[in-house]
Amino acid sequence: MNMVKSFRVSDLQTLLASMGRSKSGLKQDLVGRALRLVQTEYSPELLKNVRQLYESRFPKTSGWLAARRPEGIPVAYSPLSSSPSATSQGTDYLNGMSKPIPTPAAEVKLVPLPFYQTLETLLPPTELIAQNNEKLQDSQCIFELTPNQADQVRNASELRPGIRSIQVVLRICYTDSIGVQEDQYPPNIAVKVNQSYCHVPGYYPSNKPGVEPRRPCRPVNITPWLHLSNVTNRVTITWGNFGKRYSVAVYLVRVFTAADLFSQLKLCSVESAERCRERIQDKLRFDPESEIATTGLRVSLICPLVKMRLGVPCRVLTCAHLQCFDAVFFLQMNEKKPTWTCPVCDKPAPFELLTIDGLLSEILKETSEDIEEIEYLTDGSWRPIRDEKDRDRERERSNTPEYPVVDICIPEANGHSPAHSSTSLTGKSGSSSVGMSGVTGGSAVAPGGGAVVDLTLDSSSEEEGGGAGGDSEDTEDSADSPAPKRGRYNYDKDLVTAY
Repeated sequence: MNMVKSFRVSDLQTLLASMGRSKSGLKQDLVGRALRLVQTEYSPELLKNVRQLYESRFPKTSGWLAARRPEGIPVAYSPLSSSPSATSQGTDYLNGMSKPIPTPAAEVKLVPLPFYQTLETLLPPTELIAQNNEKLQDSQCIFELTPNQADQVRNASELRPGIRSIQVVLRICYTDSIGVQEDQYPPNIAVKVNQSYCHVPGYYPSNKPGVEPRRPCRPVNITPWLHLSNVTNRVTITWGNFGKRYSVAVYLVRVFTAADLFSQLKLCSVESAERCRERIQDKLRFDPESEIATTGLRVSLICPLVKMRLGVPCRVLTCAHLQCFDAVFFLQMNEKKPTWTCPVCDKPAPFELLTIDGLLSEILKETSEDIEEIEYLTDGSWRPIRDEKDRDRERERSNTPEYPVVDICIPEANGHSPAHSSTSLTGKSGSSSVGMSGVTGGSAVAPGGGAVVDLTLDSSSEEEGGGAGGDSEDTEDSADSPAPKRGRYNYDKDLVTAY
């Protein structure tokens, strides 16, 4: 435990990577993760790794220095350069100054990259050696391309203008023989190929406050600046010497696109619908020791990456959840910014562990676009989850009694023809007033045939209209009464037409 607490960030990352754990995060997170690893999964392999890291950090004897520079390693390393300028004395004369050729790093292995297929190794991982105590160092390496290698690069197809499918790439990582190493740039890096500086990926701005921008460490394409002949290529790497050890390697690779990886995924990694149902039943199987019984698992049909409906549902075999993300978008995002992290649980999601969910693919074809969520049941079946608004609408529809609907605007339904618009009443105001005064009981017939109802009957009018509706005296009294008042819209102020 005390050994782990004394480790640096690079040592903690190496330890966690060797045991298959995530090595991202701050130092306190890495220390806590490593301590939990020691407490829970104590093994001889873990103890060996911890001791090796501790001894490399705090050497006990002077023999450690001899191990760093063994006498058996020759001064001149032939795979590094096939140029005649590299002599058996191990010096490379450049501008009148002799520089020692760097020695290969001991068994440094770089992590394989999904978008790059290594065809040949032009320069194995070789440690960058500081020449002095300056913070800024320059290290050189030389190599030549064989005629066959040059023809492969020259005749390769173009992925896009200026980018070939066969490339010569430069990779840099930490010098560590434990586990596989990811690409890691040293500070203040600059790469010059045959006296011309080449492009090194810049920093990605961070959206989180207080978090420094991060540089995407990926292979550096040096193909455009190479001599595609038997002329020696010289690569100069400028790097910051701040106590960490770095190794550099050069490879001839074939570059894949996101579409190429998607084709491989569809061809080689599709989980059948039957296997997916078995996985669901295993998760929902009743556990007598558990106090909570799970009867269903909800899965969203919306991709957590782009917030759109899933096209090709994909997930990681090692993840415990059933939620999927879109395979096409996931590969495209990692092509631009390689993180290979599950967007659902933030755990590592390497390409070789991705799989297409066959059951969810069938569900997406069977459901409509408005279904955004489903629920898996204990027997492996599923049901769609409706939106709250849809469920409320269905609930209202089910609780509303069904009555016959009568359209009173139809003449056959109410015995009258539809009432005319207000414009038709303007030219017949005189006739309407006469017709309305002859109606008994507060109602009349409008000129257009609609029923006119008096809604402002007072006690006197009720008394007058309380007798027989057909009495002639009531008719004469109504004829002598003043004409009803007109409103500003050419209809009687106290009358409303009902139709």
